[in-house]
Amino acid sequence: MSAMDKEFSRYSRQIFMEEVSIEGQRKIGNSRVLVIGAGGLGSPVLQYLAAAGVGNLAVIDFDLLEIHNLNRQIIHQEAFIGQPKVESAASFVQQLNSGISFTPINEKLTTDNIENILSEYDIIVDGSDNFETRYLVNDHCIKMGKTLVYGSIFSFEGQVAVFNYEGSKNLRDIFPSPPNPEDVQNCDQFGVLGALAGIMGTMMAMLTLKVILGINVPINQLTIIDSKNWNFNQLRY
Repeated sequence: MSAMDKEFSRYSRQIFMEEVSIEGQRKIGNSRVLVIGAGGLGSPVLQYLAAAGVGNLAVIDFDLLEIHNLNRQIIHQEAFIGQPKVESAASFVQQLNSGISFTPINEKLTTDNIENILSEYDIIVDGSDNFETRYLVNDHCIKMGKTLVYGSIFSFEGQVAVFNYEGSKNLRDIFPSPPNPEDVQNCDQFGVLGALAGIMGTMMAMLTLKVILGINVPINQLTIIDSKNWNFNQLRY
C-alpha cells in the first residue's frame, strides 16, 4: 500500500463525509494547532485532533504527572508519574498517529514567551485551569488575530465557546475581568468527575475541527453543561 493509499484509508471515515472530503482532510493536515494544558481538557483534545490528522499539533504545559491526575487526564499512564506531562502526551500521540508533527513545550506560558509561542499556530485551544492563563491567552489571541477555542470545567459544570473567529467576540465580552483569586473555587479543592472533562474536551476538539473546515462555527455563544442535572444551555452574548 502506497503512502497516499495508507493515508486515505486511515482517514477514510471522515473523508467520506461530504462536509470534509479530500479537500477538508488536506486542510486538517495543513493546520497548526496549539493546545494549552495537557490535563483534563487537553487530554481528549489531543486525542481527537491527533486522530483526525491535524498535521502540526503542539501542547504547552509545565506540570509533572501526579497520580491524582489519572482519573480524568486519560492520555497519561502510571508509568509516566513524576515525569513532565508533555513527554507523556508526546508518547501517546506518537503511538496513536506517527504521521503528524507533534511538539511538546515544557514551559509555563507567560507574558514574556506567549507571543513567540502563539505565533507558530493558527488556532489556540485553551484547556488551562486558572483565570490568569485564560485571560492572558484570550488577550493575546485578540492582539495576534488568533482564533481561540475555550473550555472550562468545575465539579459537574462545563463551559465551551469559540472566541475571536473572523472578528467574533471574546472572553472579556462575557466576563470583562477575572474574579478575585480568593473567590475562585477549583478542582483541587472541590473535585471533578473525570467523564465531564472528556465531554467538554471532546466538544472543544469538535469545535476546533469545525473551525479548520469552516463548518457552521458557532460564534458569540457560550454553551453551558450541567452534567449533574443533565441540562444543556446556550448563552448568547
